[in-house]
Amino acid sequence: MKFINPTGLYDPRPNGYSHVVVAEAPARIIYIAGQGGENIDGVLSESFEAQVRQALANLQTALAAADARLSDVAKVTALIVDHNEERLGIFSNALRAAWGEHPTPACTLIPVPRLALDGMLFEIEATAVIAK
Repeated sequence: MKFINPTGLYDPRPNGYSHVVVAEAPARIIYIAGQGGENIDGVLSESFEAQVRQALANLQTALAAADARLSDVAKVTALIVDHNEERLGIFSNALRAAWGEHPTPACTLIPVPRLALDGMLFEIEATAVIAK
């Protein structure tokens, strides 16, 4: 995959994403359903930050089940309940920490009034691409 942050657009890297990701075919495409902050027992923390960390761990577990890693992710969509600048900072820091030195995926963040479960504050879905 090729990760591009074109001249003429602001630098999104501090927020933990890239503007453009180009994936060349043929490839194996993996779609990961929205992962929330619930643990293996379905329990949600009341903390937004804890839910983000758990959701990213859940995302990595789902990717591993398909023999993929975070570095294979081309695009994520994040849903944040009661979005504000503080929550954006928590999310951005978590993305940068999770991806480390790897290029970060394209990302769309959607503020929402609520999610599927009571107490759910964050959800992230992903599309991964692995060249054949």
